[in-house]
Order: sequence, then structure tokens, then C-alpha cells
Amino acid sequence: MTTTLFNLVFWLAAPFWAAMIFAPGHRWTAKLVASPLIAVPPLLIYLVIMLPHFSQFFTAMTRPDLTTLTELLGSAPGSAATWSHLIGFDLFIGRWIYLDSRDRRISAFLTSPILFLTIFFSPIGLLSYLVVREVKKTPEVRDQRVGARWL
Repeated sequence: MTTTLFNLVFWLAAPFWAAMIFAPGHRWTAKLVASPLIAVPPLLIYLVIMLPHFSQFFTAMTRPDLTTLTELLGSAPGSAATWSHLIGFDLFIGRWIYLDSRDRRISAFLTSPILFLTIFFSPIGLLSYLVVREVKKTPEVRDQRVGARWL
């Protein structure tokens, strides 16, 4: 079952990524990614994988030790749960980048490659977007207190 869930989790997120990258200006893309709940399916898979091994995860997270964490992440449940965690959170971050870039009128030609980077290397994608976001600030945006559009 762990292998099946591992294989499934990416495909639950892929349609959202495809829409944000390849059809960023289409009205159905905005509707498709409007809700933060798009991250729920990968996160539910995380729970399904992690809960039977909760004590191992709890120990590794509450008393972090490189050896213990390496052993957990090197196991099938540890790797599959971590993958689900990454897919869910990367999608959440990608959604925020997409929506924020649209609000700020940052070109899709600039944002789409950053979203593509975010799929595979989310910290680098997020950092890249934050740099672009700062550079592309207009005087009006600098003067406003723009709230984070996470939800």
C-alpha cells in the first residue's frame, strides 16, 4: 500500500502544477487553484502513511537525532511520508507564488519557470520568487501593506 500511495501522490498534484505553469492566464486555472484545499489530498496521504508509524515519527521529530532521522527517512514509510509532505507543501507554496504573482502582475513568462523550479527544488523556487517579488515591487506596492494571500 505504501508504494501505491507513493506513486499516487504526485499525480494528485500534477494537474494543479500543469495549469499554473502552462495555462496561467486561463480563467479555469484561477478557479482550480483558488482554494488552499488543493494541498489536502497529498497531506491526507501523508497521514495514512505516517499514522501506523506514529511513534517512530514522534520520536524522530521530538528528539531530533541525525541517526534516528536517517533510519526513519531510509525506510519505505519514512520516505513515502516525506514525499507526500513535500508534494503537499510544495503545492501550497506554488499556489501562493501563482496567486501572489497574479496579484502583483508579475509576468507568467517569469513566474512559470519559477513554479517549475518550485516543483523540484521548492526552497530554491521560493527564494527565486521572493527575489523577483522584491525586485518587481512597484512604488504603490511598496507603500501598501499587502497581506499574504495564503488562504
